[in-house]
Amino acid sequence: MAESNQRVLRVMRILSAIFLLATGVIHLVLVFGGTGGILGVAFVLNGIAGIVLAIGMLVLHGRLFQLATVLSLLFLIATLLALILALTVGLFGITEQWDRPLVPQAVIIESIGIVVLAITTAVALRDARSAAAAR
Repeated sequence: MAESNQRVLRVMRILSAIFLLATGVIHLVLVFGGTGGILGVAFVLNGIAGIVLAIGMLVLHGRLFQLATVLSLLFLIATLLALILALTVGLFGITEQWDRPLVPQAVIIESIGIVVLAITTAVALRDARSAAAAR
């Protein structure tokens, strides 16, 4: 049973890293495509954060991995929420439109990524509780 959980966690770690990396790359592509100003700075930070968190999904273990899963989930939730606000009511004076480059793709990737990271977080925390109970 424990081996099966480890296999599931390994797959979820990889999927989580893929979605985090995709989110980071989308933001960096938009910066290199001409997004500037304060939005460009925010996109660079989002790009870097997505890449760093993706690496963390693959290399961290124990409590640091658990922390990385929670932070990654919060990161994707915040990123999607910011995009939805920009699409609907505006965010810090910035409004976005559905027909702009990579907006639909970002919504899809971030939405699926949130589900994947929620599962990864649940499995990682459950696995830690199981290990602690076995001691």
